[in-house]
Amino acid sequence: MSEIGKDAAGGVAAVDAAVQESVTRTGIEPVAGVEIIGRDSPEHRFSSRSIRSFVLRQGRMSEAQQRYLDDMLPKVGIDYRAAPLDLDAAFGRQAPKILEIGFGMGETTARIAAAMPDHDFLGIEVHTPGVGALCKLIAEGDLSNLRIVQHDAVEVMRDMIADGALAGVHLFFPDPWRKKRHFKRRIVQPDFVALVAQKLAPGGYFHCATDWEDYAHWMLEIISAEPQLQNTADGFAPRPAHRLLTKFENRGLKLGHGVWDLVFRRRAG
Repeated sequence: MSEIGKDAAGGVAAVDAAVQESVTRTGIEPVAGVEIIGRDSPEHRFSSRSIRSFVLRQGRMSEAQQRYLDDMLPKVGIDYRAAPLDLDAAFGRQAPKILEIGFGMGETTARIAAAMPDHDFLGIEVHTPGVGALCKLIAEGDLSNLRIVQHDAVEVMRDMIADGALAGVHLFFPDPWRKKRHFKRRIVQPDFVALVAQKLAPGGYFHCATDWEDYAHWMLEIISAEPQLQNTADGFAPRPAHRLLTKFENRGLKLGHGVWDLVFRRRAG
């Protein structure tokens, strides 16, 4: 649910400037479609992918967010490592595991975890203020079934999650990257969907939601083309009960703004 559309243009411009500076300094032209990311940059620390679906921002941390980040992240945070993660050991029990990609400020993630105590949730987010905010909600709600990884979600799934380990994957309100030249940055791409399907157990679900109609149809087309996944609806799905409405979404619905949900399941066998 990371909403970074307002910062996208500035972030892309900054990356383009960095590429140009590198070309000027080294004389090496970039390969088409591949970004040059310095190894000492925040972008490299969070992702080594050539095309990223997010733009890193500093963002302002409140005193409360910083305090809870310092206190809670050592307790509920899981460091990224390019090695398989024992999910049952990470949560201290056996229970269905749900992965949430880009939890934003964590409101929905915390509410879902509180409403489903028999499931464990692994939330992934790159932006520090959001991580601090969710740490605060975990502490206030005494949520023992929620863990956080502050890293790129694609790399976490690829390197840390075993095949067939997940009961569900949530992708709520990802950045739509509305300009056509930025469509390559949308996280929902064929390779990403294939990776999600690979990590789901048979019968496990992939639930996406967006308030951008063009992106909704993009998602529907790409996910429908993945042979390991089957749509649970004829097109878009009714909002499942586990995706609780936020105040922002409820306000938008009252103003007539649309929200589109998609729920696909991993085929058996």
